[in-house]
Amino acid sequence: MSQQPQKIGLILSGGGARAAYQVGVLKAIAEFLPRRARSPFEVICGSSAGALNAVTLAVNARHFRTGVKYLLGIWNNSQVSNIYRSDVLGVFSNTVRWLAGLLLSLIGINRMNRVSLLDNSPLAVFLEETLPCEKIQENIDAGVLHALSIAASGYGSGHSVTFYQGVKDIKPWKRTRRVGMETKIGIEHLLASSAIPFIFPAVHIHREYFGDGSMRQIAPISSALHLGADKVLLMGAWHAEDEEERRSRMDTYPTLAQIAGHALDSIFLDGMAVDLERVQRINETVRLIPEELRAATDMRHIDVLVITPSQPLEKIAERYIAQLPWTIRLLLRSVGVMQRSGANLVSYLLFDKHYCRALIELGYQDAVKRREEIVQFLGCDPSLPECDMPQ
Repeated sequence: MSQQPQKIGLILSGGGARAAYQVGVLKAIAEFLPRRARSPFEVICGSSAGALNAVTLAVNARHFRTGVKYLLGIWNNSQVSNIYRSDVLGVFSNTVRWLAGLLLSLIGINRMNRVSLLDNSPLAVFLEETLPCEKIQENIDAGVLHALSIAASGYGSGHSVTFYQGVKDIKPWKRTRRVGMETKIGIEHLLASSAIPFIFPAVHIHREYFGDGSMRQIAPISSALHLGADKVLLMGAWHAEDEEERRSRMDTYPTLAQIAGHALDSIFLDGMAVDLERVQRINETVRLIPEELRAATDMRHIDVLVITPSQPLEKIAERYIAQLPWTIRLLLRSVGVMQRSGANLVSYLLFDKHYCRALIELGYQDAVKRREEIVQFLGCDPSLPECDMPQ
């Protein structure tokens, strides 16, 4: 009796404009596979900007290369104005509303509803025009996609909610501060998952307002496992530096931009790093348990391949700050973002084609250098120019 092939999960983490790096990695993987190959990832999980990449792959699960080509078209031609308003009227009116709401809130009048630093209404229009979400269920029914999930954080409940759409035998789950909720994935889930706190407005779904999916996401890998993945490829948007490299001398008080960048790092990076460490500990524990006793523990080894940038993305962002519209530069200069310490914040907000192309190229080169490791993880022959996936 032949053994069932393992279901490979793909986790696309958040990071605003940094998610362009993932597209470079996906471009390389598409070249490793046959031209007409379907998606090698039967379980796809996305959060924040990674959710856009995840849904695009799910919509095009029948033809992986087509999905990646579509993502390349989006990110290679990215403009700030496609994500948030950068015109004078839009920036000025939104800033006035934000300040007025803040002042009124301080005197006890709640006027902060739907107020944020930036107006992302162009993103909603862009997603509606480009993503036919009805194809997700078509691909599930055709057996080329097992499940898709989008993570968001509930401001009312404080829970990390994994909205998922998949085959019928997947059961909802509930753990401490995190739940899995079956639904039909739509544009509202993408907007909620990418609603970076303070920067973009929260989104109302069902009976609750939701914000960025990377908040409160203490176990991002577990969602893929709940959805049926046997092993997981994780694409991050952080540079793995050692402690000495990260520790820089700073004699002046941090600017608001530096504090904001630090906060975004905490939102997007810390949960994933902790969960990876947890999986590694579990794998080590499983290795020490005799094989005949493992079944009784309900524990199993989880093979996780992690691909992250080989260079700090904030350093790349420094080269492209001038590409931001002057209105946004003026707005962000007030919080110190034009200083060198503000480049980290910019790296999340710089939805500019020049910056995104640089990240795509970095992701592509990083993946090409790890070709053999990646194709072996996907279960194909690395000696072939285009590896054959098992059917």
